[in-house]
Amino acid sequence: MKYVVCVCDGMADYPLENLNRMTPLQFSRTTNMDEIAANGRCGLARTIPHGMVSGCDVANLSILGYNPKKYYCGRAPFEAASMNIDLKPGQVVFRCNLVTIAEDIMVDYSAGHISTVEAKVLIESLNDRIGIEGVRFYPGLGYRHIMLVEEKMIHKNLHQLKCMPPHDIVGENITSSLPTGSGSDFLCGIMEKAAQILERHDINQIKVDLNESPANAIWLWGEGTKPELPLFIDKYNLKGAMISAVDLLKGIAKFAGLEVIKVPGATGYFDTNYEAKAKYAIEAVENQDFVFVHVEAPDEAGHTGALKEKIRAIEKFDEDVVGYILDKLSRSDVPWRIMILSDHATPVCVKKHVGDPVPFAIMGYGIERDNVIEFNEKSVKKGAYGLQDGYNLMSIFMAK
Repeated sequence: MKYVVCVCDGMADYPLENLNRMTPLQFSRTTNMDEIAANGRCGLARTIPHGMVSGCDVANLSILGYNPKKYYCGRAPFEAASMNIDLKPGQVVFRCNLVTIAEDIMVDYSAGHISTVEAKVLIESLNDRIGIEGVRFYPGLGYRHIMLVEEKMIHKNLHQLKCMPPHDIVGENITSSLPTGSGSDFLCGIMEKAAQILERHDINQIKVDLNESPANAIWLWGEGTKPELPLFIDKYNLKGAMISAVDLLKGIAKFAGLEVIKVPGATGYFDTNYEAKAKYAIEAVENQDFVFVHVEAPDEAGHTGALKEKIRAIEKFDEDVVGYILDKLSRSDVPWRIMILSDHATPVCVKKHVGDPVPFAIMGYGIERDNVIEFNEKSVKKGAYGLQDGYNLMSIFMAK
């Protein structure tokens, strides 16, 4: 049996007046996802447990079968693992966004989606000039980076530390969203010093001259220490692989013991190589029992309120990823199953993650069809699976 999960990040949404009260998913042309819904079984999944922050980390842990209430340890440790940062006891890591702040307003959580080349220069300049003992920055991709701190520097009451994701406060005053709790003064001091360094950096001076968003500040969040996850193969007796452009997903995969497959042109943005992700997924199926394919673009569109880009991303996901994979699986001589879903909702009208249940559909060997004929947030409410906790999805997907 071969199992493929296709996750369209942030795809789920709310009905919009300018789409005749349809969601972007309902409005989009999704021939292949509709085929899976019509020939399989559907339902809603609560990937964000009650009381937890609506994040990709929590949601994708759920989808992979790990109860976030038990295994969640913060976002940054997973991203650090993807960057081959070997966390030791007594070390804490933070996600470090390069952002644009003007007059205490969070203007852009990605500094205009700064290039990886420019970002690396800025992050290295922080390492050279920040001058704070026990603190080190690690460059990642685009605006996404990591800061490592020796735990003794910020005390040990990490559970009392509260850091707000920058994409949740775009357009808002940052004052009320700065880190709070034990060790927050230390973090705010680093952010202030980093802003002074970045503001005067040549790269940002040029960006200002070109009327581009400067990376004139950092934002620290997603704090955590090294997690302990049981291996995926031990949970399900299956070898698996992860395909994603996002460090977070790659890091979760590493801790779960999944092979991380690098795909040329996978960017985690609107220009990602959808076709290559699908082709590499089918190639991976030859050697693996389970493949997890993740596409980030709809989530980015949701955060920026870019409705047309979100619809385009959903349709590209359906045609170039789901369509290609479904066609190849259908021609296979071995039994298979495919599951499609959104990890969480990122409505374009609110521009941030919400914890609403998301639609999912499963089709393939041994799956009896229900009465759902199309895939969207409304139609799957009639599905045979009903409402499920997200961390049970993998067991449902692989049930004999």
